[in-house]
Amino acid sequence: MCDKVKQIIDDIIRVEGAYSNNPADKGGETMYGITVSVARANGYSGPMANMPRAVAERIYRDRYVVAPRFDKVLALSEPIGVEMIDTGVNMGPSRAAEFLQRWLNGFNNGKSGYQDLFVDGRVGGLTLDALERFLAHRGMTGERVMLRALNAVQGARYLEIAERTRSQRAFLYGWMRTRVVI
Repeated sequence: MCDKVKQIIDDIIRVEGAYSNNPADKGGETMYGITVSVARANGYSGPMANMPRAVAERIYRDRYVVAPRFDKVLALSEPIGVEMIDTGVNMGPSRAAEFLQRWLNGFNNGKSGYQDLFVDGRVGGLTLDALERFLAHRGMTGERVMLRALNAVQGARYLEIAERTRSQRAFLYGWMRTRVVI
């Protein structure tokens, strides 16, 4: 695992903490932020409280970095890649990819050199090409604006979750404090 991806995963695990079994958490039992259902789907069958950190690191790398191709986003823009990985961990990789695709479409005024994307929640070649062209056209300022945009829609999504399901209000402040970072 490359040093940057390892650092990102270490930061996520630091924020997520170790074992938790909060009854209000829809994810249920977690260890290092990995839910019991994700752990089982990725081959871990032991007690969640005993799940080795190396298992969590592998799941994060495989499921939240490599499979959704966020490592490719990271190669184009470290801050945007970090944001995509973190949002993917907390909301699902397809939601993070959808956010990026929506903002690329929203910022596309015909001068960035790419066509609007079909928003399918998957980072493919067209999405990567559009991001690369957006960044080439807008530069470092564009990178900062995209990061703000991604955080804005993430924050709005957290509010929607808390409004729809009152029990999730217990997590809203923490989500905004640790996940929506500008």
